[in-house]
Parts: sequence; structure tokens; C-alpha cells
Amino acid sequence: MVGQLLLGLSILVGLHELGHLLTAKMFGMRVEKFSIGFPPKIAGFQYGETEYSIGAIPLGGFVKISGMVDESMDADQMAGPPQPWEFRSKPAWQRLIVMLGGIIVNVVTGIVIFVILVYNNGETYYSRDQVVEHGIVAYDIGKSIGLQTGDKILDINGEPYEALNDLSAGDALLSENGYYTVDRNGEIIKIEIPRGFINSFSSKEALDNFVNIRYPFQLSVVNEGSPADQAGITAEDRILAVNGQPIYYFDELQAELDKVRNKSADITLLTASNDTTHVDVGVTEEGIIGVLVRPTFDMVQRKYGFGEAIAKGTTKAFTVVINNAKAMGKMFTGEVSTKNVSGPIGMAQIYGDTWNWTKFWTITGLISMILAFMNLLPIPALDGGHVMFLLYEMISGRAPSDTFLENAQKVGMVILLALMVFAIGNDVLKLFTE
Repeated sequence: MVGQLLLGLSILVGLHELGHLLTAKMFGMRVEKFSIGFPPKIAGFQYGETEYSIGAIPLGGFVKISGMVDESMDADQMAGPPQPWEFRSKPAWQRLIVMLGGIIVNVVTGIVIFVILVYNNGETYYSRDQVVEHGIVAYDIGKSIGLQTGDKILDINGEPYEALNDLSAGDALLSENGYYTVDRNGEIIKIEIPRGFINSFSSKEALDNFVNIRYPFQLSVVNEGSPADQAGITAEDRILAVNGQPIYYFDELQAELDKVRNKSADITLLTASNDTTHVDVGVTEEGIIGVLVRPTFDMVQRKYGFGEAIAKGTTKAFTVVINNAKAMGKMFTGEVSTKNVSGPIGMAQIYGDTWNWTKFWTITGLISMILAFMNLLPIPALDGGHVMFLLYEMISGRAPSDTFLENAQKVGMVILLALMVFAIGNDVLKLFTE
């Protein structure tokens, strides 16, 4: 878990800072230090005019460019006359490109990751057509807004969707006056998506407690020694009814078995020889009989050509940015809870305990786009703060004084520290409350 987070952050921070380093050197600026991680330094080397190092605190990194007011607060350097190789001596448009260099690299990295994932893996999902044909199973969070098992969700906000996962995607949950159009036993109704509904999805467990596709099933495995095995049920049999109640969908089987926990059930079977028979099966206190099932239909598997993957991957990458911008805006109105803000512990939990390269690169691509967005915020000490002051200089023709920039940098660092403490506090609170 922690190892995956450190690897992902090291890659992204290294590439981000590399964007600043390369653009600075491109314009003849002297780069004194390049660090992945914050001091104290645990390893490093000197190459040319630049010291390259790895810091002991792996929550970021920095590039120290001569003649630039940054987190190093090197006031002595700024007190001397400007030198030709310094950041402050270069035209504003060059300094702007340097400050945007890291953000641009993170955006490109995120896009490249998503394009490669889409091209190599394609997509596997339950489609809208399958959802409309079979309907959904509504769990507690779905029921809380009025969805019911068996509902067939036709569209989101009047627009068709592609996959089951779109029902809980940011586009749906963060939309204004959002709603699902539902076919319920032939009646078309609207189920409104409440303001702040996204706060219900603060964990993977919550996502699993929303809705799923309703599917007809067949037996795949009968566990040896289980009640089903003892009753003579085989994987070739088909369950037709439980206690006289017809069974077609898997959720119907679960519901009927739940009614007779710690008891026995009369199960009607269609055998491999097309005979109908009844068996008496014990049901455990968990409401199971010891069988594994699989849907009678497959998930949609879609492959993309390289051109299609570029379009699809780019859309996926920028959707992350758009949804984060929407969520941040709704935090200021109180519609989205600040409890959704996560720090390093939360990110490590997202990576999970098991290693899976597809999942690793998917999460790393998401974080790359989020880092680009967060760094573009107009907060002093972030790249976006420097960009804001440079745009002011380019428009007004007057550069802010070094004293102003130094004070703004201090304020920005206090803001960032407070945000980090808040995010870590959220992570710790979730560990003890979830």
C-alpha cells in the first residue's frame, strides 16, 4: 500500500519537477537544485551546475532556480543585482512557461497513462442496454433516493449513458438538478439526485452499496461439503424456485434464502437431464447454501484503435480535472463535504494492499491530473500563485516587488501546511470512524 503510493508520487513529482528544470534550462536559467522529496537529503549527486537529490520526506519535491522567490526563502540571493542566468532577469513569458512546465508535464503524463491503458486494455463494463433489459438491484444508498430493485435506468439528466459505472460517476453525482429517468414496471418516473449526494460515496464500500445490475444466473461451483453439496445439487443444475417462490435473478435467490436463515429451504431444480426435482437444503446463518454463481450474460468488452484510444484517454483524463473543479466549487457552497478531502493515508488506501499494474497506473494517472489541477490553483507557493503574479505583470507592465512576493510565499506556505494538516486529520478520523 505505502510502497505503491511512494512509487506513484515519486514518478509524478519527479516528472513535475523535471518539467520546471527542462524549461528553465531551455531559457538559460541556472537550476541549483532538483529534489524528489523534501529535506533532509538522504542521497544525491552533482551534475554540472545542478545538485540532484532525494529527500527523506516523500510528499513532494522542488527545483531551486537562481533568482526566483520560492520556498527556499533565499533573501540574500535576491538582494544582489540581477544576473543574466537568473529567473528574474528573463522575460515574463519565459518565466510563465517555466512555472507552467510542471503542470504541463503532469497533464501530458496523465493523458499518456490513460491513452495507453485504454489502448492496451480496452474497457469492460455492463452496458446501458444490459441495465435497461434486466434492471438494477438497489442497495441502501440507492434506496435512500428512491431507487428500487427492478428499476430500469434509461438516462442520466435526460442524456443516455454508456455503462453501469456512469450511474455513480462524478458527471452524474455533481450535476446541477440531476436526475435518473427510470422505467418502473412500465411507468416512466424521475428519481432526483439530491444536492450533496456525492457525500454518500466516501469509500469503495459505499460505491458497492449503491446499485448493481440485476442478472439471471447459473451455478458455477458447488462447494464440497456445503449444504447444497449434501443435498445433491450440482453445478449443472438450475434453481427454479425457493419455497415455491419462482427464482430468475440472483438477488431473488438471496432474498428468499435470507428469509430462512438457520432453517431449511425447499429448492426446485431443473437438472441437466431436464427433469424437475425438489431438494431440502439447509441454509446457514449467513443466508447461504454454499454455491457460486455467474451471470448468464457477459460484460461488454470493447477494444479501441490507437486513434480512438487517444480521444477516449484524453477525455478520461480531463474528466478527472473537471469533476475535481466541480467538487471544489461545491465545497465552498457546503454541498460537498470537506470530509471528502484526503491526504497521503487516504491515497495509500486507494492503491490498496495488492499489486495490480493496471490499477496502479490508473490511480497514478488520476493523481497526475489532480496534481496538475491543484498546482494551478492561484495560491502563493504553488505554481498557480506564481502564474497569477506573472499574468498580473504581463497585463499591467509592473512586476510585484520581491518583498511582496516573499511575504506572499510565506502566506502560501502557511495555507498549504494547514491544508496538509487538515487532509491528514481527515485520514486519521476516517481510520477510527469507518
